[in-house]
Amino acid sequence: MSTTVTSHLRPGVYSVYEASAVVGRSPRRGWAGVVGLSEGGTPGKVYPLGTQAEAAQAFGKEDNLTQLVQVCMANGAARVLAVPVEDSSGYAAAFALLAQEENLKVVVCDSETLTVQQALRDHAASAAQDRKERIAVVPGGAGETVTQLTTRAASLNSERVVLVAPGETAQDGGARVAAALAGAICGEADPARPFGGAALQGIGSLATRYSESEVDTLLQGGVTPVELVGGVCSVIRGVTTRTKTGEAADATWRELTTILVVDDVIPSIRAALGAKFARAKNTAQTRGAVRSQVILELEGKVAAEIISGYGEVTAQALESDPTVCLVTFSFTVAQGLNQIWLSAQITV
Repeated sequence: MSTTVTSHLRPGVYSVYEASAVVGRSPRRGWAGVVGLSEGGTPGKVYPLGTQAEAAQAFGKEDNLTQLVQVCMANGAARVLAVPVEDSSGYAAAFALLAQEENLKVVVCDSETLTVQQALRDHAASAAQDRKERIAVVPGGAGETVTQLTTRAASLNSERVVLVAPGETAQDGGARVAAALAGAICGEADPARPFGGAALQGIGSLATRYSESEVDTLLQGGVTPVELVGGVCSVIRGVTTRTKTGEAADATWRELTTILVVDDVIPSIRAALGAKFARAKNTAQTRGAVRSQVILELEGKVAAEIISGYGEVTAQALESDPTVCLVTFSFTVAQGLNQIWLSAQITV
């Protein structure tokens, strides 16, 4: 791992992470950013919304953005920052507005346009570099085939982007389904808990039902499929669009929970160190205390079953800059239970 974590000069706790396929949780529900077409809102304005009724009052009861906000809240978002847009040209500016917000856990948009979704991907990546970690959720295109969906996922290819399909109707790209999943991510307090089987409230129909072979193709291709069983819409398995590193296939970031755990552990440690070591001296005594605090935080994550273990923690002054304390550590993400295999021997 490179020791150059940031090029900024502002004091603070900065972080960088790498993942290898081999190698105190917060109960507060997360906030969501919702960007969508609206006929009732003022484009270029952020609307902080605490209830579904406030969305209807701001944009109109039947407005598209109102529907997205309401289904997002119904599935667990504690609060929504909504940004209305008039057309496809307004999404980039809306993402720029949300880039200034601190508390977002998820950002969802209703656009099926690939370039808009790629802009949202870039927004999520840039926000993470600025210590504002968040996940982007986007819908598949209306009526897209399994092949078209996996191609779309490959064009996004990010551990911070979730592509969900199908939509509610053949003419619908699935914006409400994406908003429902965004709300479910916000509402999940345990980042290591898998999303397979998570019910999505407010989704009463789906355009299609995928076969088992199609589900396998979608999951391998970085698409999160949903299904309707007994009138309940649920996630089959939560995955990200990150399927490659460069040109090589890479399943390291496949599980959505992997990046959610990273976004729980790293900011928690960052916040703890920032609160306890503001204006501290970079001495051996301080570095020892920093190391102890990191271990304390990691032990808490192990106890909460967010991580299954961690490696050696070190804290040392950086030779090239004596004002920097370089803390290094590794941890293993707790894996979700997606399948149970039964092997039975029967005697007759």
